[in-house]
Amino acid sequence: QGSKVPIQVFADRITAVFVPTVLIIALLTFFSWLLFPELLRNVAYWAQGFLPWVNPDLSPFTLAIFATVAVLVIACPCALGLATPTALMVGSGIGAENGVLIRNGEAIQLMKDVHTIVFDKTGTITRGKPEVTDLLTLNGWNEDELLQIAASVEAGSEHPLGLAIVNAAREKGLELKELREFATLTGKGVKGWINDREVLVGSRRLLEEGGIDIEELKDEMTRLEEEAKTAMLVAVDGQPAGIIAVADALKGDSIQAIRELKQLGLETAMITGDNERTARAIAREVGIDHIVAEVLPEGKVDEIKRLQDRFGLIAMVGDGINDAPALTQADVGIAIGTGTDIAIESSDITLVRGELSAVVTAVKLSRATFRKIKQNLFWAFIYNIIAIPLAILGLLHPVIAEIAMAISSITVVTNANLLRRINIQPDYRKG
Repeated sequence: QGSKVPIQVFADRITAVFVPTVLIIALLTFFSWLLFPELLRNVAYWAQGFLPWVNPDLSPFTLAIFATVAVLVIACPCALGLATPTALMVGSGIGAENGVLIRNGEAIQLMKDVHTIVFDKTGTITRGKPEVTDLLTLNGWNEDELLQIAASVEAGSEHPLGLAIVNAAREKGLELKELREFATLTGKGVKGWINDREVLVGSRRLLEEGGIDIEELKDEMTRLEEEAKTAMLVAVDGQPAGIIAVADALKGDSIQAIRELKQLGLETAMITGDNERTARAIAREVGIDHIVAEVLPEGKVDEIKRLQDRFGLIAMVGDGINDAPALTQADVGIAIGTGTDIAIESSDITLVRGELSAVVTAVKLSRATFRKIKQNLFWAFIYNIIAIPLAILGLLHPVIAEIAMAISSITVVTNANLLRRINIQPDYRKG
């Protein structure tokens, strides 16, 4: 609420012109009543029959004072000044009640104009708790040996896929071996030494760059990837040892939320470090329109820029450290509240419960709030357009003008509070 939305800046510019204009009108009103009292009195005599507070028999000076004061009072830009902040305050409060924390007012206006919502995959569309689903071995390795040596290397990693392998090994009661010279190869995988043997665990790119032949694994990799699983290759001393497939279940409301976002007229996209096949399989399952796959963490910002060039205003939904720069680059950054502090700090909107239904709520809330802002500004302007001429003609007593000014402010505040009657929940959660 401390920031100004673009429409508030516009209203402030209008006010900056409006105030001196009103002062000039007030001076002209005062001198008009002194110079042309009979002409203006005729209007007052005509209105006297249905406006009991009009008294044209007062002296021209008194009528001039009354009309001037009425102009100044009626033109007090209170309603104009309250139009945007009150709607933002009520909208932010409603958002907080529904698990949507809006960190700055500009996000409300931008969110209603967003063309495409871009989702990170892991921890955003999926639960972020992947599990090992398949173990395929080669070159004399058995499943336990493959899992044990891969888990021993992944023990040095904090990546969710690595943790899934470590957890699977522990569930089987496999003892992790001593790890030396561990290294994370960003966006590709990890490597380390176990019992004087070099072990690589990661993507096909990692093994191919190491000169390792993976031709005999490609058919199995394709099958697993088309099942929306991430195929992690394991190589020992330059020879492929097998594949560990990991899958991350979708969040319960991902499919429904993305479907409703599309019904609201929004395009959807997914950005992920996964390979193209896995990404497309997941996108098909949830109904996402556009896919950007095999993106290294440092490449996410560039991909967001490309999407902005292609689609215009972009909102990005993410939860991890790697998402923070992309959240900042997006026109509206939306952080999953169950994610990292860095992602949350980089965002404009935080979804407290981490459910994608809250993205739908944020869109609906943004649109409803902005409608109220426009309604408030409309009524504030209409009030002045009607009331100022009446005050100039002496048809509003200063006391009546004060009451009208107060009523206009009350109307704006009341209209803003009517936001609470609007159902911003996703349609699939109603009833």
